[in-house]
Amino acid sequence: MAMAAVRGYGAARHVATISPRAAVAGRSFYTSRRVHMPAVKAFNKDEPAAPVLKTSIPGPKASEAIKELDAVFETRSINMIADYTQSAGNYIADPDGNVLLDVYAQIASIPVGYNNSELRKIASTPEMIDAIVNRPALGNFPSHNWAELLKSGVLKVAPKGLDNVYTAMAGSDANEIAYKAAFMYRRQQERGGPEVDFTAQELETVMNNQSPGSAQLSILSFKTSFHGRLFGCLSTTRSKPIHKLDIPAFDWPQATFPQLKYPLEQHVEENAKAEQASLDEVEHLIKTWHLPPAAVVVEPIQSEGGDNHASPAFFQKLRALTTKHNILLIVDEVQTGVGATGKFWAHDHWNLQEPPDMVTFSKKAQTAGYYYRSKDLRPNKPYRQFNTWMGDPSKVLLFRGIIDEIERHDLVNHTAKVGDYLYGKLESLAGKYPEHFQNLRGKGQGTFIAFDNPKRDAFLAKAKTFGINIGGSGAEAVRLRPMLIFQEHHADILIEALEKVAKAL
Repeated sequence: MAMAAVRGYGAARHVATISPRAAVAGRSFYTSRRVHMPAVKAFNKDEPAAPVLKTSIPGPKASEAIKELDAVFETRSINMIADYTQSAGNYIADPDGNVLLDVYAQIASIPVGYNNSELRKIASTPEMIDAIVNRPALGNFPSHNWAELLKSGVLKVAPKGLDNVYTAMAGSDANEIAYKAAFMYRRQQERGGPEVDFTAQELETVMNNQSPGSAQLSILSFKTSFHGRLFGCLSTTRSKPIHKLDIPAFDWPQATFPQLKYPLEQHVEENAKAEQASLDEVEHLIKTWHLPPAAVVVEPIQSEGGDNHASPAFFQKLRALTTKHNILLIVDEVQTGVGATGKFWAHDHWNLQEPPDMVTFSKKAQTAGYYYRSKDLRPNKPYRQFNTWMGDPSKVLLFRGIIDEIERHDLVNHTAKVGDYLYGKLESLAGKYPEHFQNLRGKGQGTFIAFDNPKRDAFLAKAKTFGINIGGSGAEAVRLRPMLIFQEHHADILIEALEKVAKAL
């Protein structure tokens, strides 16, 4: 069995000393010190007890795999070559036998661990086989059980007040179709309602990409935001130039996202002023931008842009602003959703009196789409929000299985608790090595934690040499994106390794 090799790594934990020859062949980063083990059962019995390094990364086998791949596929963005048959739980393996604690988790998209046994069972069910080999064009030919599948999975965890869903393929796709819904809703309002038909002039001008058929509207986003790489949503992505260069863009407005100072308790007044300035800018743009915004799109935590946070009060006031000016609020939960912040949806932390109009999702859901409040957000005619597949039933089945695992193990509350433990450990590290753990943020946000490091890229590379796969965001941020099954003993391993990285740099 593929997992047998991984289970073998657990034996290394009990070896207090390693011979020089063994140290070259394979290094385990457990020491003779007792590691904190909480009274929580392992979520994946097959995962190793500790990281193991047998070669540099990439090693000879991985290097050969990269060379072979480069002949047919883009390889310049590779983080590492993985061997998923040997990966388990919180640990990612490579072809050379290296096994790393993975707190990047496929860019925050693995919720319940590699080779989760329950998901593997779901993958082999007749229902899954049927969904894969008979993949339907959902808008035209939904299966007889599609409504039941949505209600028992995707809609079971719908954000409060959002009882409808459009399914999609990926996060960028989810945002793209949410924008379309916002534009169509706005124009329906301007015409007098969904029952009012299009004019002959609209039908004629739209074929020439001209108004009034092509609406002169916009989506307002925030500086340093990331909403995807597809053509339309790129005009709302503002995190890095490399995402947007050479691509024609819409002339859409952007407001400044609050740039908070840390520790938060030492900068209360300054941060409140920064948030109010951002809200004032949003309102000014809503009132004056030459292409009126149909919606504001915002991330609960700006992830790709550097893990930038704002307070619940900021988002409450933003919701009030959009309501005041009769424009929609789209909350992009592609990266923050499905438990990582200690709430199932990160915007649950805001305690909104009125829910968002749409919430987009993907990544940990392993599927994608957007939830929406009102059936008025459905277009007035068929085929307006449409493509061949409109999502994938096989991925919706997987999301249902993920939801079951989250509920069975109470993983949202678990993540909140482990996040508090991890944050406390990182605070101690920041006290000892302030130059390496700057602007620590994410307190009370589960394991959605980040800090800045002026040597960020070197920090990430060095972490691999101590058995940790970790990611970055923005210019200097190191972001933690562990899985929902990350436990306190994993946090101890991570902290020990990060301290070694800080000392080494």
